[in-house]
Amino acid sequence: MSEQSTTLKRTLTLPLLIFYGVGVTIGAGIFALIGETISIAGNKAPIGFVLAGIIAAATGLSYAKLAAVYPRAAGEAVFVNIGMGQNWGRLVGIGVTITAIVSSAVIAIAFAGYLGQLIPLPAPILVIGIVALLTLIACLGVTQSVIFAAIITAIELGALILIVWFGANSLTVPSNWVDAFAPPSSFEIWPAIFSAALLAFFAFVGFEDIENMAEETINPHINVPLAIIATLIITVIIYALVALVAVSAPDPTAIAHSKAPLATLYAQLTGGSGELIAAAATIAMVNGILVQIIMGARVIFGMSKEGMLPQGLSHVHPKLKTPIRATIGVAVLITVLALTFPLGGLARTTAAVILTVFTLVNISLWRIGNRKQADPSLQRWKYLGLLGAALSAGLLIIELINQISTLF
Repeated sequence: MSEQSTTLKRTLTLPLLIFYGVGVTIGAGIFALIGETISIAGNKAPIGFVLAGIIAAATGLSYAKLAAVYPRAAGEAVFVNIGMGQNWGRLVGIGVTITAIVSSAVIAIAFAGYLGQLIPLPAPILVIGIVALLTLIACLGVTQSVIFAAIITAIELGALILIVWFGANSLTVPSNWVDAFAPPSSFEIWPAIFSAALLAFFAFVGFEDIENMAEETINPHINVPLAIIATLIITVIIYALVALVAVSAPDPTAIAHSKAPLATLYAQLTGGSGELIAAAATIAMVNGILVQIIMGARVIFGMSKEGMLPQGLSHVHPKLKTPIRATIGVAVLITVLALTFPLGGLARTTAAVILTVFTLVNISLWRIGNRKQADPSLQRWKYLGLLGAALSAGLLIIELINQISTLF
């Protein structure tokens, strides 16, 4: 196979990569999770989001350090392949891809449900239509795809910033900051805060997709790690501010029990309708499908180049410079899953898969850093891998216990 047929085009700048990272991380999750965290931790929910951000940062820094040395598509699979062997790397890559496909299928079904209220067409037709449209965008070129995703990300961020803007009065009251962020003196409150933090952690998942764009990024050794770090910082700040506004709202209890908590919050702050925020949440679903198609295709492409999947999947379209076979393959699997399989159980397992991947990536940093011939920066940061592995494995055990408890 010629070199040209397996080479992607480097066009992504640092700002575009950050927009991609923020878009895939924020997604639609915060639009729903904020209510659940308030119901668990009350006015201490903002601490939960900050703690979740700190936990995510441990693994995020591991990804950043590894991506600086190995900036390749299928980042997780590459890291684990180098650190623990090809079989582990292949397992991680397949797990990441399955997670992307299942997540996209779940989102596609939900989006079709919303769209069906406006367009009187059968849900299967709407699912096929939205996946086909987003696949076309993903095939046309990475720059076009990421710019489209960036536009949707701007809408998502705009909705969250609008909430912070209308809730700005609460941000100027020092007592609100103290009530929200001061560590509670009573030990009894801490279990609720940690429970909220575990839930909020999944609102930070997505930053790890950034390194899969490494082979299409300009100066990836620098820009990919910077984009991961910047994404986490931006996300923590936005989540903390939104959470502070939410717990300082006129009726936080109504927000906690709402099916559309941020729409309810917006209505409380403005006295108007929350439909604008609900629309932004729906639009965020489109971004979720697109970025997962892009990411899943890059993982398959990268694994193919590394010899972990059939070589034909690393083919790049000579004009579009996108991994078109991998992209279409991902789209077909998303559509088939969405139309034929019950996805509830599969969706619940994605959290466990992600935490397993995080644990293995962190262990890989530790193993690579222990090698005499390893890059000096990885040798210096190898203990970060131990910390990230301990946190990720701990969360994985808790998540598995929660899932098992739901069966009884």
